[in-house]
Amino acid sequence: MPHKIIKNRAIVEDTFTHINEAGDLPAEGNVIIPQSLWPELESKLKDHNGKVGIKVSGDIEPEEIAGYLDSVDLIAIEFPVFRDGRGYSLARILRDRMGYEGELRACGDVLRDQMFYMQRCGFNSFEPRADRCIEEALTGLNDFSVTYQADANEKKPIYQRRS
Repeated sequence: MPHKIIKNRAIVEDTFTHINEAGDLPAEGNVIIPQSLWPELESKLKDHNGKVGIKVSGDIEPEEIAGYLDSVDLIAIEFPVFRDGRGYSLARILRDRMGYEGELRACGDVLRDQMFYMQRCGFNSFEPRADRCIEEALTGLNDFSVTYQADANEKKPIYQRRS
């Protein structure tokens, strides 16, 4: 059953299905594969009819998935608990240092209060916890109208943005 996510600052139906076991891979459709299953399914994914994403933990080294960046449409970074900030760093490295331009999704224990900062690190889609109101979560992306520092979306600090 499709559920809703926030993508590019709008609430939309999620077109991806999370796959948790190798035998669950459908013949077609958009799928998110855990990094642990990637080696087992990689050859099947080359011929898969649909978009492919990889789900990783925030504690991985970015180099572990560097070889996949050109072949995935989405990278989902799992936040096991809200206080685990390693996913923020991973997102920033993927965007700024490794040049990843596809969909970058925060999933797991994603709360409204974090989403503005996640967006600044390069996330453009969010899969909030099921027990949270997605409409309320969306408002978290607009908590602040101005930022002083540069980020993944705005490369110049405020003093360089003046005309």
